[in-house]
Amino acid sequence: MMQAVIDTNILVSALLHPGSVPDAVIQDIVGLRLTPVVCEAVVAEYSAVLSRPRFGLPATQVREVLALFEQLAVEVKVPPYTGEPALPDPADWPFVACALATGCPVVTGNARHFPEGCGVRVMTAREWVSGKSS
Repeated sequence: MMQAVIDTNILVSALLHPGSVPDAVIQDIVGLRLTPVVCEAVVAEYSAVLSRPRFGLPATQVREVLALFEQLAVEVKVPPYTGEPALPDPADWPFVACALATGCPVVTGNARHFPEGCGVRVMTAREWVSGKSS
């Protein structure tokens, strides 16, 4: 089974747009075709972002997604961010660190957050679903 770090924007898009390409990534997790990789900081971000009132996501749906990740994800320990590699947003370090720790890609809707020099393979949801890498 393949592993990947799932960026928070994929979860938000999947929950807001059932049947979308990001939702197909989540369905791969449900169908045990994809094992998500997380660390404590990634799970905390998922919880904080999915609970934001502006998204209007039902609390039960948020709990179900978080429980899915708790049940199926591989959790890794990541080192603190030292400034290397240079990232546009240091808050993205936990996602990069998880991918570096396991050698898996990051699946994201915003590849600009993960520049080429950060050392991880970045895939869009569409690339994941179609089996292509960038």
